[in-house]
Amino acid sequence: MFLIISVIGFAAVALLIHELGHLLAARLCRVPASELGLGMGRKFATFRIASIKLSFGVLPTGSFVMLDGTVLKQRTISQQLFVHLGGIILNLIAGMLTYGTTFSWMNLLLAAGNILPLYQHDGWKCGVVVLRALMQRTSPQLERAFTFSGGFVSLVIAWFVTRMFV
Repeated sequence: MFLIISVIGFAAVALLIHELGHLLAARLCRVPASELGLGMGRKFATFRIASIKLSFGVLPTGSFVMLDGTVLKQRTISQQLFVHLGGIILNLIAGMLTYGTTFSWMNLLLAAGNILPLYQHDGWKCGVVVLRALMQRTSPQLERAFTFSGGFVSLVIAWFVTRMFV
């Protein structure tokens, strides 16, 4: 029972670290953020810390930082990628600093899962930024193809990783 509670607690802290990484990167690139949310669904608690609204959802299945997308798209490609990868970078740092602990594995797994090109995950967002930069425009057809193929590649990677441990 203790293991389950500690994994849930460590996962929540790892999610917070991840979103703080995005928030820190956004601040460094001067991209406004309005909200940091932990959990999804109906909100059971909200409060403000400086200019950021912190909200807690009922379902502990994810987290987010509400960034100003218009401002983000006006930044350089490297700044956009830095903001999208900020959470992964901070999770990797936390994972390496606490290596060998359950908390470390939660951070490393969160980073690995977010780098996959799954729809609306950080890896997918980076892929879309790179595609738009290469094409110098948006292409809904190409972005749909990237989304589908990214999901397929992620499924194949998950299958191989599962096969390694089973």
